Amino acid sequence: MMRVAIAGAGKVGRAIARELVGNGHEVLIIDKDAELARPGVVTGAQVLLADACEVTSLDEARLAECQVVVAATGDDKVNLVVSLLAKTEFGVPRVVARVNHPKNEWMFDESWGVDVAVSTPRMLSALVEEAVSVGDLVRLFTFRQGAAELVEMTLAADSPVVGRAIADIPWPQDTAPVAVVRGANVSLPANAETLEAGDELLFVVAPAQEPALQALMCSEPVEQG
Repeated sequence: MMRVAIAGAGKVGRAIARELVGNGHEVLIIDKDAELARPGVVTGAQVLLADACEVTSLDEARLAECQVVVAATGDDKVNLVVSLLAKTEFGVPRVVARVNHPKNEWMFDESWGVDVAVSTPRMLSALVEEAVSVGDLVRLFTFRQGAAELVEMTLAADSPVVGRAIADIPWPQDTAPVAVVRGANVSLPANAETLEAGDELLFVVAPAQEPALQALMCSEPVEQG
């Protein structure tokens, strides 16, 4: 069980809290709006009426005892301040921050104490691309300030890797296939797995290796920009 503090009792913060409580974690929601931070707003979660941008409030919330802090307010400035305080003042191991406006995404990195930045517009865009793209890499998620990406590709019929076993394919350095989705079935990339047209492949890959991965699975040369 983890102790998790969530800054922001809006719809996003409450939804996260309900999910975490349902998974058996100890959850504290912090908000300075008395209407939102009312007792029982999320069954099973503690609530603190306070300003999450104040060190004294975070001290009262016992942030130093939290394994995770989620900055989930609708204000990017607040989320950045909460993230920075959580990391630098209280040494929270994992800080997850919500990005409300894509133009601010570049700030949500380790210099502001953010371990994982979640941008709803980017995620929705990625899901749209994933739904319609065949033969192109689609970035779904970024880990640890860009050190690795979760990417997806749906194999075209003319992909050079169709008909080959995963274990026999020379994947680029810093590239790890993590799952194969075929219809309603999801499988790990076991040695015996032979790829078929229409398979959806998920990879964790270093950003610098994405062009090489695309080239390996694409029937046409990748243009260099």
